[in-house]
Amino acid sequence: MKRCSWELFGCLMLTYLLASCGGKKIHVTEETELISNDTLVAIVPPEQEPEEEKVEVSTRVDELFDDFIWNFASNERLQRRRVRFPLPVITQEGTNLVERNDWQHDHLFSEQSTYTLMFDKDSDFDFEGDTSLNSAEVEWIYLDSRMRQRYFFERDKGVWMLDSISLMPLSAIDDASGFLSFYSRFANDSIYQLDHLSNPIEFVTLDPDDEFSILETTLGITQWFAFKPELPVDRLTNINYGQANDGRSRRKILKVNGFQDGTSIILYFRKRGGEWEMYKFEDTSI
Repeated sequence: MKRCSWELFGCLMLTYLLASCGGKKIHVTEETELISNDTLVAIVPPEQEPEEEKVEVSTRVDELFDDFIWNFASNERLQRRRVRFPLPVITQEGTNLVERNDWQHDHLFSEQSTYTLMFDKDSDFDFEGDTSLNSAEVEWIYLDSRMRQRYFFERDKGVWMLDSISLMPLSAIDDASGFLSFYSRFANDSIYQLDHLSNPIEFVTLDPDDEFSILETTLGITQWFAFKPELPVDRLTNINYGQANDGRSRRKILKVNGFQDGTSIILYFRKRGGEWEMYKFEDTSI
């Protein structure tokens, strides 16, 4: 492993001390990069350290996968440092290796206002805040073409890295319960949607008289369209932290998170009598 010059080391130490004192502003130079609100990573110029020999240092952004993936998607410079090149890209035709010079910045879902997560049970929500994870997958599920694109991440010595990407058709096992087929029609066809709502719908929201309290009530079917959120219609995102996401499950939970606007919506679905229905809706958006 190459070592930074003493001058660079001294610069980084000075930056650290400034950041630790009195909330003073951090000066970001060419030798450092601001990754999150209070984390700096040294960027060693290529002429000092060859690309293939660079070793990333674990930072606070690596503690929680959600923090890492946001920075990975939105920060082009960080992303290039967190991909293992040559990167295997697996398709039906075979495996291609993408070299560093051919890599194009991938925004993932960071340019969307919201992203979705899928769970089979409420207890799996705990995976979102699990700092002990060492592997995770980010998925695009294309509802029309029935394709799934998956990004496989591993955390090695505390550092998250992208190890490979795959783009393959959804298998019969992936959607054995028919939920994805159902959801695609549910999101695009308002008449079909109306016919696949439980009556009444369990409704959880913020109490309008006390924003720090939760109100649990019900909605009639005719009230649904006054409260329904905007649903993704052509593709879903998902982060697989380790939750089951069993294609045969007869219960599915779709969570819609906002990046910056405080959106927090959860839709609960179940399959009864051979038909899927939405039976519960939570909107605790701020």
